[in-house]
Amino acid sequence: MKKMWLRLLSFGAPLLATATAFAQDSASNQQDVGKFAALAAGLAIGIAAAGCGLGQGRAAAAALEGIARNPNASDKLFTPMILGLALIESLAIYALVIAIMLLGKIPAGG
Repeated sequence: MKKMWLRLLSFGAPLLATATAFAQDSASNQQDVGKFAALAAGLAIGIAAAGCGLGQGRAAAAALEGIARNPNASDKLFTPMILGLALIESLAIYALVIAIMLLGKIPAGG
């Protein structure tokens, strides 16, 4: 009996929630697209910058710890560390490109 109510609720709740989504007019929808595109662009670059900063910090710390433990291995650790840092930074650049593309979707009036 409990599973039947859960199935009924999981089927009926989206039907009730989607009815309000189609009730907006066109002008309001364009303003909402602009607002959410600006929010998405800001979140994209903010989360990417935070994640890349944490990743670069951990990569540099691990490389420096490895060099401190074995100074003779500094040549073997330096190149992969620089390559890893460049790849991490490329993720932030990709997020910047996506944010710029999202900002291009904002309507001129809004």
